[in-house]
Amino acid sequence: MNRGERRALRHYRLRGYRLLDANARVGRYELDLVLRRGRRLLMVEVKEKSGAEFGHPLEMIDAEKVRRVHAGAQAWLSKHPGLAELELVFEAAGVTGRRVERVPLA
Repeated sequence: MNRGERRALRHYRLRGYRLLDANARVGRYELDLVLRRGRRLLMVEVKEKSGAEFGHPLEMIDAEKVRRVHAGAQAWLSKHPGLAELELVFEAAGVTGRRVERVPLA
């Protein structure tokens, strides 16, 4: 787990989320963070940049990355069928320094 993923995980844990999996490899897909809080299952794609000179970290997420996260989530859920009834939510977490910005991943 890299520094940005650790920072994002801390952010989510402080908000009541529990880590189920990190850097989960499912076939050729990878899920950065798989978290749960109550009946919500959250799949998080984490991007980090050390400074603002090269743009915002969330700008690195394109339509292909979104497609891969969704496909990876479905593959992960097929290996964890007991969690299939939970509300599935996708987010991107952009980490810059100590700041974590969360946005829905459509």
